Amino acid sequence: MSENTRLTAGETAPTFTLKDQDGTDVSLADFAGHKTIVYFYPAASTPGCTTEACDFRDNINSLKSAGYQVLGVSKDELPALKKFRDEQGLNFPLLSDPDLAVHTAYGAYGEKSLYGKTVTGTIRSTFVVEDGTIVLPLYNVKATGHVASLRKRLGIDS
Repeated sequence: MSENTRLTAGETAPTFTLKDQDGTDVSLADFAGHKTIVYFYPAASTPGCTTEACDFRDNINSLKSAGYQVLGVSKDELPALKKFRDEQGLNFPLLSDPDLAVHTAYGAYGEKSLYGKTVTGTIRSTFVVEDGTIVLPLYNVKATGHVASLRKRLGIDS
């Protein structure tokens, strides 16, 4: 895929059902009527992804207080997700998308620049979904400081 389809605010969020780290089906529809943060990350237990996941973990109470649920999505298989959750004490579902169908639907997989080279892979992205609609699509986010930036954009006090 050379051209990434990017979602924009106001579009209907692509629906999905994926397995979480424990093998339980989790659907975006499960969160209808709630505000949901769906974030895509390249690989469990890598430095940047660990930084980002722990940032969400450390901010989960204020995000939940503001009405947000967090879902992390990667191409990792379930054993890797379970290990990542357990090692980092993560307190939100990690979803497995090994065939990249959901990544592709959200425009979170495709060409990206990595260390000055063009490669194909997961584009670190975050989507705020409310009532099945994309409210805030963010592509090529930085792992460090992302949650603080997101909280600011969502008007959640630190």
